[in-house]
Amino acid sequence: MISDSGETDVLLRRAREGEAEALGDLLRRYSGRLERMVRLRIDRRLQGRIDVADVLQEAFLVATRAFDRYSDLPTGSFFVWLRRIVERQIIDVHRRHLGAQARDARREISIDQGLWTEATSAALAAHLLGSLPTPSEAAVRAELRARIEAALDALDPLDREVLALRHFEQLTNGETAEVLGIRESAASKRHLRALERLKEVLKGIR
Repeated sequence: MISDSGETDVLLRRAREGEAEALGDLLRRYSGRLERMVRLRIDRRLQGRIDVADVLQEAFLVATRAFDRYSDLPTGSFFVWLRRIVERQIIDVHRRHLGAQARDARREISIDQGLWTEATSAALAAHLLGSLPTPSEAAVRAELRARIEAALDALDPLDREVLALRHFEQLTNGETAEVLGIRESAASKRHLRALERLKEVLKGIR
């Protein structure tokens, strides 16, 4: 099993030995990163209706019950395993609250290990615009957001996901590759390609 760090390795060993406190420490260690993920990927129609803490709590309950299955895996990052559980919880929330509309609002793209909730261009543009020193006028910001969305829409969906995982969720290249089921070299190439295309658009914004 690939450990995320020395500290994680110690906590994992203690958790496998049955220490509930160690498993709790592991889950809390990643709560901040996973909270960013949920905020990025939850459908905007559900923002304000769905408590991010509730989504994580449900996912952590599932992870606690399923921890023995992770311990049996030959390889894999604990964080990526935990993130997949949170992602499945997001999919369940969308299906429960949006019903048939969920697939249109939040596409579920089939990959080798299952489904993932795609980070939409609108969500990425909103997060990116919030980090830029852009004018405060609503009309100007709306125009900039539209330009960023158009640039993101023009990207290959997998390139866009690499961008979301690396820059918004702050995953490493190795974690990104594991999440998407691709080689690290492929994730790195897609990341550079997406950055170059996006930079062209952002040049006109600064």
